[in-house]
Amino acid sequence: MSYEEDDEVILHDEHSEYDGETGTVTQVMETMFGDATYTVSFEDGQESGVPEDSLEAQE
Repeated sequence: MSYEEDDEVILHDEHSEYDGETGTVTQVMETMFGDATYTVSFEDGQESGVPEDSLEAQE
């Protein structure tokens, strides 16, 4: 599943201080391999270069 700007997502990355938190996709970037990475903004910061498989749609 791909995400678009302004989508609400949950980050799953045990190495991130935002693991398990809900944020908003603020930027979608495409890698040279055709994959998408995302910048996700949280209440107190942001995480850049997040791969699609580390995100879950917030319902």
